[in-house]
Amino acid sequence: MAKPDNRQDNVAHLQKSIQNTIHNLNEAEAYLDEHADEISAQERSQIEAKNERRQDSIRGFRSEVKDEAEHQQ
Repeated sequence: MAKPDNRQDNVAHLQKSIQNTIHNLNEAEAYLDEHADEISAQERSQIEAKNERRQDSIRGFRSEVKDEAEHQQ
């Protein structure tokens, strides 16, 4: 039998995901700043592309948080 849909802690999980993604984005930016002259253009491009995907994810998570908050009222 399927478990009932328990959405009570979704906002907390989403906020944790946002925090983790922001942390990873900041770490990658710091890495780029520190090692810009040591890495290849391809590696730099890959890191920048990944950070763009992270920013998209953050926007998506924030949208989900808003939706969840509206449904909990």
